[in-house]
Amino acid sequence: MGYLLLVTLIQAFSFNLIGVYLAGHVDSYFAVVARVVIAGLVFIPLTRWRRVEPAFLRSMLVIGALQFGVTYVCLYLSFRVLTVPEVLLFTILTPLHVTLIEDALNRRFNAWALLAAVVAVAGAAIIRFDRVNPDFFMGFLLLQLANFTYAAGQVLYKRLVARYPSDEPQYRRFGYFFVGALLVALPAFLAFGNPHHLPETSLQWGVLVFLGLVATALGMYAWNKGASQVSAATLAVMNNLHIPTGLLLNLLIWNQSEPLGRLALGGVVILGSLWISRRGMATSR
Repeated sequence: MGYLLLVTLIQAFSFNLIGVYLAGHVDSYFAVVARVVIAGLVFIPLTRWRRVEPAFLRSMLVIGALQFGVTYVCLYLSFRVLTVPEVLLFTILTPLHVTLIEDALNRRFNAWALLAAVVAVAGAAIIRFDRVNPDFFMGFLLLQLANFTYAAGQVLYKRLVARYPSDEPQYRRFGYFFVGALLVALPAFLAFGNPHHLPETSLQWGVLVFLGLVATALGMYAWNKGASQVSAATLAVMNNLHIPTGLLLNLLIWNQSEPLGRLALGGVVILGSLWISRRGMATSR
């Protein structure tokens, strides 16, 4: 639990740093690559490369590609059309994706989860009812893809560590994660990135270094280690704890002009979608 609480604070601060100092100023794909490379420089020298189960290594590559590579490419792109509070609020649906993935892996179907998804979309529309446009919905959909891949990474890592126990500390087997993330982030930057929008100020570089060392290297490792030590229910709750913290930081420090009424109403509707999902889980037991 302690690991998850630590990362919650890091995530809340990091979302605001991205939205305020990087989004619209630094190429999104480059920012993701930079974070992966910096984190990789921390973990790869610590990683054991010999006598490793090939299936474990391959699975870690996939988890890294999903949980960081795809997730953060989509996250950074969503900042182009969404505000920081909206991005934070829409990540509230991650536990719903955890439920869907668990159901799929256990070969179950939960109609309540589909109803919850529809209600969540309605909540998103309330927040931006006067500015609903294709760009806004694209941002919302990008975040749902990010939520899905982030949730998938957590679920798969928890199962993988249980399936392949080891006397080695987890950090000795975590470098593969960042290799997998780079396999997504680097081709994305080479194909779609803009080399003319690289960091230009020491502040932007400083934010990237902080995100790489603290939010990515420490954050991703600590989150997955914590996820492997708690129940699925606790993990679902912790996935949402960064949201009120991040919103509070953004509204009090960086952005006081956000329409709080619609944000609150839409947030209540989205919270309702989570209640529907959890009621469905209780009913199916």
